[in-house]
Amino acid sequence: MTEKSPLRASPGDRLVVKGHHQGESPRDGEIVEVLGEDGAPPYVVRWEDGTTTELFPGSDVSVQHFPKDS
Repeated sequence: MTEKSPLRASPGDRLVVKGHHQGESPRDGEIVEVLGEDGAPPYVVRWEDGTTTELFPGSDVSVQHFPKDS
């Protein structure tokens, strides 16, 4: 049985990865593309350093949603 991710996102949302070690800062980036169905992962993320990666987030990730311009 495949477990579905509870995460849902749209392009333009912010993806935040918690630091894994004491004192380590969170890492964040902009979701530029959603590859899953109905906002589900995986996501293409542009990180603050300009690199772009495909990511299937774990439990250490949250999504911050932003209102879409009309």
